[in-house]
Amino acid sequence: MENNDFNKDQVIKYWMDGSEDDFGTMIAMFKSNRYSWALFIGHLMMEKLLKAYFVKVKSDYPPYIHNLLRLAEKADLELTDDIREQLLTITAFNINVRYDDYKMSFKKQCTPEYTLEWINKLTELRRWIKTLL
Repeated sequence: MENNDFNKDQVIKYWMDGSEDDFGTMIAMFKSNRYSWALFIGHLMMEKLLKAYFVKVKSDYPPYIHNLLRLAEKADLELTDDIREQLLTITAFNINVRYDDYKMSFKKQCTPEYTLEWINKLTELRRWIKTLL
């Protein structure tokens, strides 16, 4: 079925613009010592980039999923084992901040050092995916 309203470039731009905004928010959250929230926003940033990539390669709207590894696989993105592990961990940032029973233990895990390490990984993944777009 053909979707006459689908504008591939517009949809990619939509996801990329949202990702850029989230990148700035992630950095702002880190600078304001809101470490668990910085990583949560990092997940959103990565999800939007992967959805932009999905649109590019599939010429269709992305699926309504938040699991980054599943999203990357559905987009046929070639992944190393290291990137697979990173996407699994980053997906957990989404779950850990959303649900109260995970929040406290996740907040304790999110030291400045841990958060900065993951912001650096997110930034590298961001850079890589943007080269594919």
